[in-house]
Amino acid sequence: MSMKPCAYKYVKDTTMSTINDLAPVEIWKHFHTLTQIPRPSKKEAEIIEYMKKFGEDLGLETIVDEVGNVIIKKPATAGMENRKGVVLQGHLDMVPQKNNDRDFDFEQDPIEALIDGEWVTANGTTLGADNGIGVAAAMAVLESTTREAEATRTTIDRLDTGVGPPLATKRFGSVVRSWRVDSRTKVPTR
Repeated sequence: MSMKPCAYKYVKDTTMSTINDLAPVEIWKHFHTLTQIPRPSKKEAEIIEYMKKFGEDLGLETIVDEVGNVIIKKPATAGMENRKGVVLQGHLDMVPQKNNDRDFDFEQDPIEALIDGEWVTANGTTLGADNGIGVAAAMAVLESTTREAEATRTTIDRLDTGVGPPLATKRFGSVVRSWRVDSRTKVPTR
C-alpha cells in the first residue's frame, strides 16, 4: 500500500472541487469543519470548545473533563434502553507537519483540503485525517435523526480525547497526509 505524498500543486478535478462535494455529505461536512479549526497536538482548546458546543447544540449531555476529554452522550430510543451501548472514540488533535517550502502556522491557519484525482489531500501540510475522519463520522452518527437510525439506536457515547494519537500511529509512526477516495462510492479507503 502506498501513500500519495502531500500535494502542494493542486490540479483541479473536473467532477469535484471541494471535500464538501464528497459523499457521504454527513461525514465530509464535519471533516471540512475540522480542517478549519487549528488543532495541533497540545493546542486543542478551540476544537474542544467547538465539540462541546456541537454536543450541546444537539441537546445532548456533553461533558468536558479536567484533562480535556469531550464526552457526548446520545440516549437510546424508547425500548432500546436495556441494550448494550456503543462508544465512538477518537482524538481531536492532529500531527502538525508541513513541507519545507510551505509557510504555515498550525496554531492559526486552517488546513486547505484539496481533491487531487482520487485523493483528498492538503496543500503542503498534513491533512489531519488520521482521526479527523473518525471524529467526523462520529459527529454524523450523533447528528443522525433518520427514522431507521432512531428506531434501533442504543445508547451512544462519543469520547473525544484531546491528547495523543491512536496506538497504530504511535506503533508505526504513520502520519496521514492524504486520504484515498473510492471513485465508485466516494467513501474513504486507505
